[in-house]
Amino acid sequence: MKQHSVREAWLEDAVRHLEPVFSKAGYAIPPVRVSCGFPASSSPRTTLGQCWPRERSGGGVNEIFISPKIDDPVQLLDTLVHELCHAVDDCFSGHGEDFKGIAQTVGLEGPARMAHATEELTVKLMMISQELGPYPHQAIVFPPPRPSNASRSKAKCGQCGYEVTLLKKWASYGAPICPKDNIRMLEDAPETIENTTEYDSDSVTKGGKSAPDQIRRAIS
Repeated sequence: MKQHSVREAWLEDAVRHLEPVFSKAGYAIPPVRVSCGFPASSSPRTTLGQCWPRERSGGGVNEIFISPKIDDPVQLLDTLVHELCHAVDDCFSGHGEDFKGIAQTVGLEGPARMAHATEELTVKLMMISQELGPYPHQAIVFPPPRPSNASRSKAKCGQCGYEVTLLKKWASYGAPICPKDNIRMLEDAPETIENTTEYDSDSVTKGGKSAPDQIRRAIS
């Protein structure tokens, strides 16, 4: 069993150990750089990995980032396989048909955005993790989302249901007049605004290909 003292050394070694998995499926892993880091264009709470296309790298290679939320070696290798499938495709198809073909052939299953290792591949990843030794990293734990002090009042028309949000600076003037029924609207109780980024369209949207510009930025 090896002992790595640096996360990136472990990740680079992991790529080398995964090369036979891809070559057996008929794919060659392109030159990549793998680091531990948060995604640039997705929610750090929901995104476990991200791959950038070669044209976005000063070194002309695919740049892969694995979330510091992960410290379990098998889960990390599972995520790395997913991102390496994007690297093979150079992020051109997003989570489209080309990516699905690569992922399924390599041994991933499930919806494309959440494609994960089959039982058979998981066994291989467990064996690889034993060869790699401990991943030199302790997971970063996010605090639960907390309500902020911000609140917004709303006003609603009692007849047609037309609704507006009242800015705090104007709320003291009272509710506005409904533009449809020409009557004063009724104020509702303030709504607490939560400080959370749990939802992220880049990482949870299902089906279809991403817009071309998004594809050339990064794929999670």
